[in-house]
Amino acid sequence: MEIALTLDSVSKNFGDFKAVDDVSFEIPAGIICGFLGPNGAGKTTTIRMILEILRPSAGSITVLGAPSALEVRDRIGYLPEEKGLYKKMTAVGIITYFATLKGMRTSTARKKARALLEQYGLGDFADSKCEALSKGMSQKVQVLASMVHDPEFVILDEPFSGLDPVNQQVMEEVIRDMRKRGATVIFSTHVMSHAERICERILLMAKGKIIFDGSIADARRTIPRRVLISTDASIEALLGVEGVLGSRRPDGEEDSGSWEILIDDDLDPQELLRSAFDNGIALESFQHSEPTLHDVFVHLVGDDAKIAEAR
Repeated sequence: MEIALTLDSVSKNFGDFKAVDDVSFEIPAGIICGFLGPNGAGKTTTIRMILEILRPSAGSITVLGAPSALEVRDRIGYLPEEKGLYKKMTAVGIITYFATLKGMRTSTARKKARALLEQYGLGDFADSKCEALSKGMSQKVQVLASMVHDPEFVILDEPFSGLDPVNQQVMEEVIRDMRKRGATVIFSTHVMSHAERICERILLMAKGKIIFDGSIADARRTIPRRVLISTDASIEALLGVEGVLGSRRPDGEEDSGSWEILIDDDLDPQELLRSAFDNGIALESFQHSEPTLHDVFVHLVGDDAKIAEAR
């Protein structure tokens, strides 16, 4: 298995503050990996160390087989968290310019830039100055500038930030297209829904440490499955069913007839429904719900997740 990125015991200190704390992981080539965590978790600092914008205080980083990203810079695409374009340049001009910085001939770069703008719905704005573009359009232009040279390894730092729902879908399409061309894509976010739809692997970071590394399915298995029911009757009989781990009121519904019944992986939810009928428990609703990545995020990150949501 080819490895696109390796971090080995990487830390970063800013004075007495440890922003990244002994982080180690490997990313196989050719996958989409979500780099998740609340604001302030250390994601952007880690990304900047990967690209050698910052140097680690300890540990080593290997990118595309090289000990420094600077040695393979023409094979890398990068969208920074702080986004911005040269306002007086046209959309096609700025994508062409960034392509030439990566070694493409100007004529080839301009042709590729126009093709990308057309493909992602900006063909009519190719010759518009960036200052005339909406925020969503500008962000798409910057993403296209990071991928115009067909990089093998792409890092997108908060690519969905500030985009409306339609442009968020377009951004997901762009990321999938990079993957189809064989690129390794890492994107950071604290919005779980994007990662849930398109990632093959996720890294979850909190307080400078990696607290989960694995697939979406692996992440969901970190918390129990659940069945949501609504009833005015006692649910005591259901709690005695083998495989039931416990019950709780859903957040904000402490005074209602709603319950979350937590079950293990071996219990068929239909057994719980059958038990309700057998014990004469009248149900107003019954819904089996697998844990979402958001549920996992809140479970693993705890209070930091609430802070991220508030922001």
